[in-house]
Amino acid sequence: MFPTTLFHIPQNLMLLLDRSAIDRLKPLLAQATGMPIVASENTATIALVLVAMGILGWGFYRARPFGKLGILAWLQSVALMSPWLLFFGLFAAGIYLNLVAVLLLLVASTGLYIYLGRQLRKAASDTVLPQPDAAEVKSQSDAFSAPDSQGTPGPETIKIVTSSPANKESEIIPVPVEDLKAIKGIFGIDTFFATETIPYQDGVILKGNLRGDPEQVHSRLTASLEEKLNDRYRLFLVENQDDKPVVIILPSTNDPQPTTVSQKILAVVLLLATIATSLETGGLLLGFDFFNSPARYLEVLPIAAGIWAVLGSGEIARRVLANRYKVSLSWPFFIPTLQIGCFGALDRFESLLPNRKVLFDIAFAGSAAGGIVSLLMLVTGLLLSHPGSLFQIPAEFFKGSVLVGTLAKVVLGSALQQQIVDVHPLVVIGWLGLVITAINLMPAGQLDGGRIVQAIYGRKIASRTTLATFVVLAIVSLVNPLALYWAIVILILQRNLERPSLNELTEPDDARAALGLLALFLMIAALLPLTPAMAGRLGIGN
Repeated sequence: MFPTTLFHIPQNLMLLLDRSAIDRLKPLLAQATGMPIVASENTATIALVLVAMGILGWGFYRARPFGKLGILAWLQSVALMSPWLLFFGLFAAGIYLNLVAVLLLLVASTGLYIYLGRQLRKAASDTVLPQPDAAEVKSQSDAFSAPDSQGTPGPETIKIVTSSPANKESEIIPVPVEDLKAIKGIFGIDTFFATETIPYQDGVILKGNLRGDPEQVHSRLTASLEEKLNDRYRLFLVENQDDKPVVIILPSTNDPQPTTVSQKILAVVLLLATIATSLETGGLLLGFDFFNSPARYLEVLPIAAGIWAVLGSGEIARRVLANRYKVSLSWPFFIPTLQIGCFGALDRFESLLPNRKVLFDIAFAGSAAGGIVSLLMLVTGLLLSHPGSLFQIPAEFFKGSVLVGTLAKVVLGSALQQQIVDVHPLVVIGWLGLVITAINLMPAGQLDGGRIVQAIYGRKIASRTTLATFVVLAIVSLVNPLALYWAIVILILQRNLERPSLNELTEPDDARAALGLLALFLMIAALLPLTPAMAGRLGIGN
């Protein structure tokens, strides 16, 4: 029987949690690439500072043309980045901020972010929107007013897509003429001033000018469309490639389809596989192969139950929020793995989302619930740890995560200076839960992190962060096979963004944006390893 230590966790998990394992691969990486790998923490710190300053400078350059509104938006970004720059900058300089100081910095930056957001909205509301001139109003009135006072639409003006096979042009009309008349009849000068109608897929795009608050306009237009055509069409309020609001009308037959029987069978198979891999992970942590000793299931059940608690809490929170907003979710598709039991679950939306706030709330709820449960287990386990606890973890392992290493230092103190640290099983379970949550918070595709970025910043930024995440994972995969695995998952399964919401123009409020960015920062802190110098200042290891 193996001793009860984490030395016998598979190599991939060691690479995930143990920075020294990566350091041992540096000579191999240098030999493979033909380039020496030089670890200079000062250089890395300077590079990070320069990158951060470059991002802030680029943001200021882009904000200046927008005047006061642009500067306020830029200051919001500064408010969110400043505590993290200050924390890591002081850390690199040898000044350690305790947990209370870090929390105060986060609270202060969040409060400043929300205050600046209110000032931004106030300044935006004080900005006078351009009003249509008399000729424009008359033209709109002529288009939607009836000469016989019966409300009958006037002559239709529509841009027709034509083709000329055999020298004969044929008109492509995506919707029936009567439906098109009813659709155009819902617009007015106080909601959306439609100037051009273009066939698009099975529906139409209406270009024009937005005449009010996007949320109120979308609500009024949607109600009018349902009154005229019942539930046959969906109205999307989005931005076109020129960042101008447009309305897209599509038939309800294009709505997301429910989960098929074969997909449900796949979900059940993945669930059973996840249960098996979670039990195997528990066995590996205890020093034996569960598949070879299934009779010892009572020993591994507590560890597996902890993993299931993290996964289950995230799924429950996600579905509670979805039911609240009347959004349908598919069955969860878990991703089993022998390294940490499961990499999380993929959930597909089976109905259209009303706005980006709903997208944020559902994505954030799952990760927040799983993260809170994991943190509670981690902190509780650290508090319960004492000499003679079940697990003996090499102190080097605590260098594998900035977040875990910092919390361990606060609770365990000088115990981290030993080569082997006795910890309660909840420490390991909570740590694995944080890894699962952090992986799902990567800002890519339809992962929770990708959905959060799409909800806060829109689809353009989300597509860029997806590409950036894939590139980073591809680079990290040179020393960590898990990164290669997730790069493949993102490339094949998660590269596409979520469908646009019905109202894509209304952004989440400042509190949601602050929470989303905080979740992304905690994801980085959970996965980012401590440098040897930082670990030395914390007193981790010899």
